[in-house]
Order: sequence, then C-alpha cells, then structure tokens
Amino acid sequence: MQHTLEVELKERSYPIVIGENLPCGSIARQALPQVTELMVVTNDTVAPLYLQKTVEELEQAAFTVHTVILRDGEAYKTVDSYMQIMTALIEANLGRDCALLALGGGVVGDMTGFAAATFNRGVPYVQMPTTLLAMVDSSVGGKTAINHPLGKNLIGAFYQPKAVCADLATLDTLPPREVAAGMGEVIKYGILYDEAFFTKLETHAKLDTITADKVALGKMVERCCAIKAEVVAQDEREKGIRAWLNLGHTFGHALEAYLGFGTWLHGEAVGLGLVLASYLSVKRGLMTPVQYQRVFNLVKAFKLPTQIPEAMQATDFLHAMRHDKKVKGGVIRYVLPLGIGRCQVFADVSDDEVSTMLTAYKASKGQL
Repeated sequence: MQHTLEVELKERSYPIVIGENLPCGSIARQALPQVTELMVVTNDTVAPLYLQKTVEELEQAAFTVHTVILRDGEAYKTVDSYMQIMTALIEANLGRDCALLALGGGVVGDMTGFAAATFNRGVPYVQMPTTLLAMVDSSVGGKTAINHPLGKNLIGAFYQPKAVCADLATLDTLPPREVAAGMGEVIKYGILYDEAFFTKLETHAKLDTITADKVALGKMVERCCAIKAEVVAQDEREKGIRAWLNLGHTFGHALEAYLGFGTWLHGEAVGLGLVLASYLSVKRGLMTPVQYQRVFNLVKAFKLPTQIPEAMQATDFLHAMRHDKKVKGGVIRYVLPLGIGRCQVFADVSDDEVSTMLTAYKASKGQL
C-alpha cells in the first residue's frame, strides 16, 4: 500500500508519500537528484530505532550520509539545538550543494527545516516523520521554527521540503501518549473542514487500536494531509485560510508556554485547545451545545487532556497569548468553530470575554 499526494505550489510542488515500509532511500533520491552529501538530523529516541536502517537505505541510493543526533523533546527545540545542527554541517565541510533529512517527529522536522532554510541561505531538505502528529500536520506545509522562552515557534521561516516520506511502520514503536497527541491534530481537521471525517473518528475512537490497522491508518493520514495540502496550496504564507489550521493552537500554545515546553506534548495542548475554542464558540452562539459535547467527548476518548491545569488562571492564558503569532495590532485573533466542519477567524473577542469563558470552563470542568 502506497499513496502519493502532491502539495501544489507551482515550481515548488512536492510529493507526500504515505505507506508501510516505504523505499525512503529512493524517494529521497528522486526528490534530490543532484545531491550527494546528506545530513540526517534525528534525536536520541529515534536514532536507536531507525537511524541505521535509514542510513543504509540512503547509502544504497548513492548518498554520502552524515548524522547529527539531538536531545528528544519540545524542551530542546532551542537555539542551542539549532546551533548543534549548524556546527555539524560546518564541521563536515558541507556546502550549498548538500541537503538535510529530518528523521523524527515535529520538533526534529521543524528544526531541520529551519536549519535548511538558513544554512548557506538555504539548502533543500526532506521530511521523514516518525510520529503521527508529524505525519498529519507538521511535516507538511513548510512551517519551520525554533522556540523562544517567551513563545512557541517565534523564530522561523516558511520553507517547503522537497518531499515528505511518511512510513507508517515507524508508528509501531510510538508510545500511546504520542499516538494520542497525534490524534489532537487529526481531530482538528474534522472540526475545521470535514464533518464526515469527524463522525468516522467518533466511530473508531479507540486509542489502543488506531495504529494496528495500517489500511485505515493510511487513509486517516492521507485525509489529513489532503486537507492540509489543499489549504497550503491556496494560502502558503497564512494570509487567509491557512490561519484556520491554527484552530486550538492559540489556547494550546499558551498552555505549552505556561507549563514549560515539553511538559505537555504539543498535541495534548492542542486537544484541550480545541475544547476551549469550541466552548467559546458555544458561549458566542456559533456552535450548539450538542456539537460542543461531541468535541469534548472525542478529545476525551483519545485520552487527551480536557481540564485546565489547577494553577493556571485566565490571566496566565492571556499573558501567554499576547506573544501568539496571530496577534495583529495588539489584538488576539481566535479561530473558532462554526459547528463541526467549518470555522472562522475572529478579531472581536475581548480579553474579558475570554477570561469569563476560561473561569466558567474551569469551574464547571467543561460542562455546559
């Protein structure tokens, strides 16, 4: 089973290849026909599992392979880790004719992409995501970044990969918590774009079986990638509808920043962020209580957080959200669902409205 989608960006279009036990060496070779020197960036969790196999496949595809192994986790999506990649490239005497390959989850992919965008003013790269979240979201679309202590992804660039190779076999070693985090982004696509997809998720809401059926898993990943590819093709640099993909992320990023990057996984924070955005929609009359309850129940079914951390107050959210990338002219813009399958960006949500909503949510534990 192998499916290929195309992200249509004219001369910068690229394939997303989805399947089990993919020939990643030949996929990389096809994407990088002129490249001989390749730097594989991975982390200390993925390296023992997949680095040797990946290097062997790349060498069989006539690449000279170099490697750099980073610490694992959002806490290491930093300037220091970025400099570790840069130092490895420079010490290997690589130049503008090299390429990078990201072997790992969203953190590795984001940092590798940013390193590729900035090394020698830009070299090509390929994404080989090994987490569900990276496959369905972060590896597609060319958003690359590192974190700053004051906020997530504040240092970055739009820089598209040459290919995405999503090998579903790598999900066999993914811990249940990471699978759940990936489902946070999967649920997002259903809420913002596809009610039928959301309904299908409701009928298969069992975390322990989600990666077992590779055919169903492949279809799920493919649907998410198809939605994202369509949105990115229309709005690569987030001037309009691409902002919809930030559904749940304004609240989610605030949770991550407050708790300390890496305390919650990104997808866990997005899961609660989806529920909070939906709760705000109900309070505004944009969504029915029944629709909200469906979101709450699905997030909970995939073992994602549905409760705000005890110590976190509404003021903590608002302080963190001031540094959100969607702030324009000092106004926080919120992506809110209009039922299930549609959403819209709102710039008229006051801090008082959000504060009242968060206080009510916390007191009621999310019940209407």
